[in-house]
Amino acid sequence: MSERTVFEYALLRVVPRVERGECFNAGVLVYCRAKSFVAARTHLDERKLRALDPHADVVGVQAALRAVEGVCCGGDAAGQAAGDDAGRRFRWLIAPRSTVVQPGAVHSGLTTDPEAEVERLLDLLVR
Repeated sequence: MSERTVFEYALLRVVPRVERGECFNAGVLVYCRAKSFVAARTHLDERKLRALDPHADVVGVQAALRAVEGVCCGGDAAGQAAGDDAGRRFRWLIAPRSTVVQPGAVHSGLTTDPEAEVERLLDLLVR
């Protein structure tokens, strides 16, 4: 049996009209320091988005979610964060912001497989 390690995660919320504060989950960020792992998986439910804001910029929201995934991947897709380690990229992504895509609170757990944890949390909390 593999050794379990601590991981942290935060949900990505879509807040179509920031002034109203209504939101829904559209992704998950997972960070595991012991494995230098950070990843994000997203799933935009356009029906929920349109229910909260019929005039929402679907393409813009999808681009913002893809950008989070890109920062997690590092390299050219991470933009200014390209040279940062996994922990710095995760901490930057979970910083509070007042935008349409916002991180939620950070939670922790134990896992033997951070990559599988990303998919499990996406299925459990987003889809």
